[in-house]
Amino acid sequence: MRAVLRKEFVIINMIKDMRFSKQQSELSVRHILPVRIIASGNVTNAEVLLKDLPSQAIRGGEPECAVLYRGGYILFDFGTELSGGIDVTVRYLKEEEGEERKSPNPSIRAVFGESVSEAMSARGEKNFRNDHSMRDITREYGFMSTFRLGQTGFRFVKLEACDAGIEVLSVKAVFEYRDIPYIGEFTCSDKRLEDIWKVGAYTIHLNMQEYLWDGIKRDRMVWIGDIHPEMLSIYSVFGGNKCVPKSLDLVRNITPYTEWMNGHLSYSMWWITIQRDWYFRTGDRAYLEENKDYLFNLLERTVLLIDEDGDFAHNGNLFADWSSKDTLYAETGVIAIFALALRNGAELAGILDNAPLAEKCKEAYNRIDKSRLKYDGNKQVAALVAISGLVPAEEINKTVLSKDPLDGLSTFLGGYVLEARAEAGDMEGALEIIRKYWGAMLDFGATTFWEDFDLSWTENAAPIDEPVPEGKIDIHGDYGKFCYKQFRHSLCHGWASGPTWFLTRYALGIRVLEPGCRKLLIKPCLADIERVKGKYPTPYGVVTVEHIKDASGRIKTTVDAPKEIEIEICSE
Repeated sequence: MRAVLRKEFVIINMIKDMRFSKQQSELSVRHILPVRIIASGNVTNAEVLLKDLPSQAIRGGEPECAVLYRGGYILFDFGTELSGGIDVTVRYLKEEEGEERKSPNPSIRAVFGESVSEAMSARGEKNFRNDHSMRDITREYGFMSTFRLGQTGFRFVKLEACDAGIEVLSVKAVFEYRDIPYIGEFTCSDKRLEDIWKVGAYTIHLNMQEYLWDGIKRDRMVWIGDIHPEMLSIYSVFGGNKCVPKSLDLVRNITPYTEWMNGHLSYSMWWITIQRDWYFRTGDRAYLEENKDYLFNLLERTVLLIDEDGDFAHNGNLFADWSSKDTLYAETGVIAIFALALRNGAELAGILDNAPLAEKCKEAYNRIDKSRLKYDGNKQVAALVAISGLVPAEEINKTVLSKDPLDGLSTFLGGYVLEARAEAGDMEGALEIIRKYWGAMLDFGATTFWEDFDLSWTENAAPIDEPVPEGKIDIHGDYGKFCYKQFRHSLCHGWASGPTWFLTRYALGIRVLEPGCRKLLIKPCLADIERVKGKYPTPYGVVTVEHIKDASGRIKTTVDAPKEIEIEICSE
């Protein structure tokens, strides 16, 4: 007994001496079963792997299993986009009759895909690359073992026996996610809008990993310039989740205010706007104070970017978004983001009792030469010009946004196109875009929204959840633009969740007027929606709102809110 105690004492002290990371995982893990087998070859009993079989190898007996012979494969569908990998349990190795196994540890291959066609491809085909996460993996394995493959974004997996047959006892997806409640809700008389809201919510949820990522397959990175639309969706669904400030701080801590975040001038401008909108939703004054010095220094630099003649000293740093990159609209896009930052910076400086800096921001905003703005050929840039207040939304909507409304959209800044149209009083036009543009992705098998999308891609294209028939276009492998061409294209991108925050703000009508949601304006824009009901998280609890339109078109609004929140109602 004394020897055992002494051994335990040594182990305890060893544990005490270990250097544990403070960055402990904030994620949970669940096993997800495949829902169907799409294709298989040189395999027997594949369908057994759809059962909830034990993830445990066992010697002896005849447990249920699938047998993959040399070169055999199974293509699994897990039913929805997931972040993580797969756990595989194998037993005995099967050699072909009359042949000897060449290696004591043969290899197995897993190919992950966000579409069936991606999972059926290989590196080098249609821009299939292992950027940011490994998606085509071949590794050795030992018999009677359970092992994990992959850490990426996927729905489909092709499992292949490379150089020996194998008994497979279990294949399950390992789903890595933040186990957090969906506080915000949205239901309405139009199920298509409901479904789109939910898919947007799930899209952003998957990207709430240790940090807030753009994509779970490619772009598993923190891009400050992309966080604003993602933050708006996160707060609408989950409230003040800490992955947002954690991500903002990550980039702030490595970027002196004399440099631009992620290398882009516009991204430091977005950081200012995000600080304002995050504070108004969370009311976290301590966090705002924590960022005060950096914010003030950045704003002091920002106001100097525009001189008395309205010239903007961007020094060629002109990235607003991909749709305007290397076009004559790029400068206007960055100026609009700059203008938005000045307006929000002035408000924050005032809140933080720095009246002189607030005045500098206002004066810099007023120096912007509006006559130089070029936006008539780019809907995203035009929308930014509208929401920054440089040109009235009504004018932008009439001259740009309402013309060929479904052409030239992007999933990134598309949410601001919706906002500009709603602010112009054109909710009908905004809802048309949501139903036809975002809805088309659902029609083609999407369970999350994509990094980019163009309606023209759907002509003669096959859905992403089936093999591409001869004569049909591969909508994933044949399309894409800029850096996200073909299979490098992410089909789960947080910035594409725009309809989620938009429908909460405009259809449900919840506008935050004072920091910490202390005062809310309830102003529904229903257009042809007959009924809408939903919930909105606040620091004081959930606000429940319902709007019902009667036969005459009048709207009856019901609000249930915590007593700490002042509610102002303005019906259409």
